[in-house]
Amino acid sequence: MTADMLIFFIFVLSIFLGFELISKVPSMLHTPLMSGTNAIHGIILLGGMLVLASAEGFIQHVAGFIAVVLGSANVFGGFMVTDRMLQMFKRKK
Repeated sequence: MTADMLIFFIFVLSIFLGFELISKVPSMLHTPLMSGTNAIHGIILLGGMLVLASAEGFIQHVAGFIAVVLGSANVFGGFMVTDRMLQMFKRKK
């Protein structure tokens, strides 16, 4: 198996694993869980950028680009959800 195929296999496996893990979380915990894991999403985004910087083949470039786009969407979405959640606890004037 070539390195490109191994990276693609890991990418597809991570998609299925992520879907299974997220689908097991009760809907009541999604917002606190998302706001609490922004630091982890930042690390994932950094890892995607490092993979993209050291990519050699086309498949690695595509996988790295997808990782950076989805990781940044996770980070920014998590901060937006956290901000909306904190707005609920502010006192009204």
